[in-house]
Amino acid sequence: MSIEAIKSTIGKKGGLAPSNRFQVIFAPPAVSLLNLNPENIVGSIISGGFSIQNLINDPRDISILCSKASLPGRTISTFDADMHTQQNKYPQTFIDEEVSMTFKLTNDYYIKNMFETWMSGIFDTESYRVGFKKDYSVDVVIQQLNQKNIPVYGVKLEKCFPIGLSAVELDNTADNQMQEVTITWAYDKYKPEGPLSSTASALRSAVDFLT
Repeated sequence: MSIEAIKSTIGKKGGLAPSNRFQVIFAPPAVSLLNLNPENIVGSIISGGFSIQNLINDPRDISILCSKASLPGRTISTFDADMHTQQNKYPQTFIDEEVSMTFKLTNDYYIKNMFETWMSGIFDTESYRVGFKKDYSVDVVIQQLNQKNIPVYGVKLEKCFPIGLSAVELDNTADNQMQEVTITWAYDKYKPEGPLSSTASALRSAVDFLT
């Protein structure tokens, strides 16, 4: 295949999809967006980083601080059936992969605090009580963007909630290295979406937060 043929194919498909153009959109449970912990407030005042705007965290900051995300894969599981002369495989169910996201940590540890609060509503480590799924699950939208930051593809993770919060490594030999934390998600299933349907899902997520 010639270089010109490859360039022509890429050109008529709108170019190659860049891995660094994406956004994640979701509105966590309301309690996770409130930053009213007196200890955190006093700490931010002492450190000089207090802002009245940070008392209610903006969900749009989540997408800005997300440095890595993955679009999930799907596997169809099968069973073997004996058809007298040979065994054939037949579909039985499907398995969606877990999704992980990595977020940059700011000095107020906004992302880590938010997910810790969210996860305490899923499983309370003090009382050992499990919450109701309708209260802690949300729809999460992941969008692939083109070079003009326009969505070209998306997936919606239905009834999604965090199940893993990675450790944060501290290292006094690491100069100018920014802290990050990785979140692992569980969800019922994912729904592939085109540009318009993905944008509509993102708007619904924003409306759900405002209401």
